[in-house]
Amino acid sequence: MAKILPFKAVKPTRDKVSLVASRSYQSYTQAEREARLDYNPFSFLHIVNPGYKYAKEISGEARYQLVKNRYLEFKEDAVFKKDDASSFYIYKVVDRDKQVFNGIVAAASVEDYQNDIIKKHEDTIVSREVIFKDYLKTVGFNAEPVLLTYPDNKAINTIINEIQEQRAEFEFTTTYRDTHYLWQIDNQKHIKTISNAFANMPTLYIADGHHRSASSQLLCKELKTENKNHKGNEAYNFFMSFLIPESQLRIHEFNRLVKDLNGYTKEEFLIQLDTIYRIENRGIMPYKPSKSHHFSMYLDGEFYSLYLRKTHYKFKTSLEELDAQLLYQTVLKPILGITDLRNDNRIDYLSGKKDIVNLKSKIDSGEFKVGFGMVPATIEQMKQIADDGLKMPPKSTYIEPKLRSGVTIYEF
Repeated sequence: MAKILPFKAVKPTRDKVSLVASRSYQSYTQAEREARLDYNPFSFLHIVNPGYKYAKEISGEARYQLVKNRYLEFKEDAVFKKDDASSFYIYKVVDRDKQVFNGIVAAASVEDYQNDIIKKHEDTIVSREVIFKDYLKTVGFNAEPVLLTYPDNKAINTIINEIQEQRAEFEFTTTYRDTHYLWQIDNQKHIKTISNAFANMPTLYIADGHHRSASSQLLCKELKTENKNHKGNEAYNFFMSFLIPESQLRIHEFNRLVKDLNGYTKEEFLIQLDTIYRIENRGIMPYKPSKSHHFSMYLDGEFYSLYLRKTHYKFKTSLEELDAQLLYQTVLKPILGITDLRNDNRIDYLSGKKDIVNLKSKIDSGEFKVGFGMVPATIEQMKQIADDGLKMPPKSTYIEPKLRSGVTIYEF
C-alpha cells in the first residue's frame, strides 16, 4: 500500500559531514548564523543563505537561483558526492538526554500523499506551499526530509539492528551534543524486505513537514503537466522522507503566549475563565499540568491551574478533545478574541521542550501578558485526528527527532 523507494543520495564526504550539517535556518540566532557563515566555509547555511556572500538580502527567484549555484559549487568542489547505487539510509540520533531515534531515509510517494495513504493532521497555508514549490522547482533538490511515522515493524527493526552492527558511514556530534549516525543500505535483499514491509502498511502519518510534502505535491503536478513523456517514475513523483517507528517518536507541546487580555482587567479575565474552568492560584512556584484538559497559566507574576469543568463542555470530535483546540475554543477565541491562530500577532508559541521558566521570563519581561501551558498530544490523538480527516491548530506539536540539513540530499 505505501510505496517507499531507495534513491541515490547526494551526501557530504565523510571528512566534511560534521562541517556541512546544519539545523534549519530559522533555528539559529543572527549571531549564530553569522559565526557559522564567517568561519565555516562548508556549512550548508552557505547554500540556503547565498546572499551572505554579497552582504545583501536576496529574495524570490533571484535567491532560489543563487541557492542552486551554491549547491552546484559544493558538488564541483567535491564537498558533495552522489552515491552510485540506489539505497535506503539508516539514520540514528542519540540526543543529549540519551534518547535514541532510529529511522530510514527513503523516497516517499506523492501519489500516496494525494490518495491519503500518507495522512496529514495539520493545515497548511497555500501561499507558503506555492513559495516552497517555486523554490524546489528552481533548486532541484530536497535537503530536509519530511518526518513520517509507521507502526513498529519486526522485519524493519531486524535489518536496522543488523546494519548497525557495522561501522557507520557517518558519525558526528553537534554543538547541541546530539550524535548523528548514518548507514547506507544498498543490499538488494534488504531493500526488498524494507520495501515489502512498507507495502503491507495501509497508512503512514506525517509527523513533521506538512508544508514540505504539500509543496512536493504541487511541484509534481506542475512538472507532470510540463513533461509530455511523463511516466510516473520520475524523481519528482517522490519526496525525501525520514520514516521512524511510532514508539520512537517524541511529541512535545507548544505553550501559548498572549500579549494582552483583550481589554479585560486581571480580575475580569479570571471571572470569565471561571465559567469553564476550576481555577487555583499556585503562587510563585512553577506549575505544569499533568493531565489532558488541565492547563497551567502564568499571569501577573503568579501561576494558576485550570481544570476543565466537564459538565459545561462536551466533546463531539477527536479534534475537540485535543488540548490545543480546547484552549482555542474556550479561551483564546471567545475571551481573548484571537480567531486566526496563524496570523494574529497577539499570540506566539514556545516549545514545551523548554522549561516552564522560559514562559515565565517572557511574561515577566513585559513582552506578553499571559501564558498557557499544556500536556503534549499523544501519537494516538494525532493519528485519530488524521484518520477522521480533521486538522490540528497550528503549533499543536513539537516533534523529535530533528535531523540536520545537508546530510542526505534528494535530487529531482
